[in-house]
Amino acid sequence: MDQFRSTGSGPKVVAIGGGTGTSTLLGGLKAHTPNLTAIVTMFDSGGSTGLLRREYGMPPFGDLRRCLLALGEVSEETSPIRAALDYRFAESSSLNGHSVGNLFMAALTSLSDDLERCVEQLSGILRVRGSVLPVTLGRGDLCAELADGRILQGEAAIDQRAAPLPRIERVFLDHQVEANPRALHAIEEADAIVIGPGDLYTSILPVFLVDGMAEALAASSATRIFVCNLMTKCGETDGFRASDFLREFERYAGPGRLDWAIVNTTNPRGAVQAAYDHEGATVVEPDIETVERHVNGLFTSSLATRDLPIRHDSLALADAVIRIVQTGRVERQRSSPVQAAVNG
Repeated sequence: MDQFRSTGSGPKVVAIGGGTGTSTLLGGLKAHTPNLTAIVTMFDSGGSTGLLRREYGMPPFGDLRRCLLALGEVSEETSPIRAALDYRFAESSSLNGHSVGNLFMAALTSLSDDLERCVEQLSGILRVRGSVLPVTLGRGDLCAELADGRILQGEAAIDQRAAPLPRIERVFLDHQVEANPRALHAIEEADAIVIGPGDLYTSILPVFLVDGMAEALAASSATRIFVCNLMTKCGETDGFRASDFLREFERYAGPGRLDWAIVNTTNPRGAVQAAYDHEGATVVEPDIETVERHVNGLFTSSLATRDLPIRHDSLALADAVIRIVQTGRVERQRSSPVQAAVNG
């Protein structure tokens, strides 16, 4: 990190995933470095995004839009456009719950027939510091095979499932798509790569089903960090402990691809946990000894917000990532002073 500070720059950090988890991370990291790249999953098929995909053949915009807003300038000048892009019409209206941001991106994409051009134009409007990249420019659907052999097609069908459906046996794409060359280049140039937090089967693992992504992660010399989720998700990660997220990640990306894990140690208060009990979700147990079998570096701290809905604290998570970047890759020495120094 000293070389970054001396030049007035900052580390090149690549965040991989989608949804609120990645945007939460980016919102905190932009205070530490301008050299941020988000590589975003492109298989969403629900809500406004799903309607635009089905009716007009548009790519999914939702996760791209969230990351652009997270990296955009927050000021009096940008406040009106930020509010408008985040506005969603009522589902009962003729606009079917569409997000204004998704509609705006659909218009820009139609005018240029170029998704990356659309993202660049919106980046300029929002005064984004950093880059937001779709993981692929190809089209594909996410599928899941359940333990009883049934196949679910489409991210929305997987994301909106709930008990008592059988567990997810595996996820896969209906056909192979190639990684965006700019995403591969960002990984190659990165000082740190942060994976997660986010829905494991619909935001994180799909990125590594794209041809070239798992290989790029394996070849990277960056410090590779996995952020474990705070809560389980009914119908997807029921009963998962922190180590289960790492184990599943290794099934798709391969073993030895991670250097660090960030694990939350917060236990939600009674009323907060009761709300999640109703959803069939529980706090992810920090089974530290098992986690340490998957990574050489471990950062544990209280990282969750205290109110509903529970999220990673943006600033605390960003601080954890930067402290890990300062440390870099570590050897497998559990009692080393280096590892003790990065406990939150």
